[in-house]
Amino acid sequence: MGNELAQVMVDAGLLGVTIRVRDEHGDQIACAGSSELDGSAQPPPNGYVRIGSNTKTFVAAAVLRLVADGRVGLDDAVDAHLPEFGVDPRITVRMLLQHTSGIFNHTGEYYEDGTVAPGIPWQGREWLDNRFQSHRPEDLVRFALAKPARFEPGADWSYSNTNYVIARLLVQRIAGVPFAEAMRELVLDPLGLDDTSVPTGPEIAEPHAHAYHRHEDETIDLTRLDPSWISSGGDMISTTADLATFVGALVRGELLPAPLLAEMLDPHPKVGYGLGVFVQETGGGKVISHNGGAMGHAALMYATADGGKVLTAALNYVDDAGLSLAPAFQEMTKRLVDETFH
Repeated sequence: MGNELAQVMVDAGLLGVTIRVRDEHGDQIACAGSSELDGSAQPPPNGYVRIGSNTKTFVAAAVLRLVADGRVGLDDAVDAHLPEFGVDPRITVRMLLQHTSGIFNHTGEYYEDGTVAPGIPWQGREWLDNRFQSHRPEDLVRFALAKPARFEPGADWSYSNTNYVIARLLVQRIAGVPFAEAMRELVLDPLGLDDTSVPTGPEIAEPHAHAYHRHEDETIDLTRLDPSWISSGGDMISTTADLATFVGALVRGELLPAPLLAEMLDPHPKVGYGLGVFVQETGGGKVISHNGGAMGHAALMYATADGGKVLTAALNYVDDAGLSLAPAFQEMTKRLVDETFH
């Protein structure tokens, strides 16, 4: 199944695909496509990849580890811990993790009627020319908080990268160390995730497949870029093996006590989003997941509720401002999940 479906995903427009399925029989790995544009080598079987919004699950796990230690409460007011930003005092830590805060998304708001409220530049010539520029998370938060809230705290659900930038600052404040160090202490080291990191610049370790962006008639290699514009909304780097270890251990309760894990996996009725994870029903039962795209790189991460079967994937492709691959990506991901968790 794996090699055939990996090839189907490449035929649908992706440049390269690596799929990893882990169960009681071990790991099955399938690769198809190319590591580089106009290249013949396949993507590395366990190459490094920018994991995009899968980062949110790691951040949520770090916050919940602090909750488990009694250092912060899920229903604490964010403003009590980060008073310098003037966050609405009704907004709680839980609301950040579940996207119910109403805080403006600093990368732009997309409304149900099709209108868009622009955020910071993250595509187009202006962004491409400044893709090595560094952004402070504090500045992203202040930018977002200066915009009108999308709704009253707790009144609705809307995905906002800014929630997780604030969560990053919260972890850093409570842990008392830089965020990358806190993430290592709270999540990465306990699980032995040596190939997962919070980047501090544009580099990504070898081996890796290449990521691209098409702007007008130009195709640009975006493998190296400064991801601080998205911050903890999607800046981390990992591998399919580390992602499989992480999500499997998470749902098996190896990071969090059972009551807290149950809260993490309790989905919002509107969208099925818990605290940093999606909770969905498949033909084979409940699946816990998060996916992420990051400018020509993407990562998939799924696990059965008992952690007995895990699916992860690393993708590389040619991105564009119109997100023209999105429909095929959604269709192929659904097929991959259906065939893995039937």
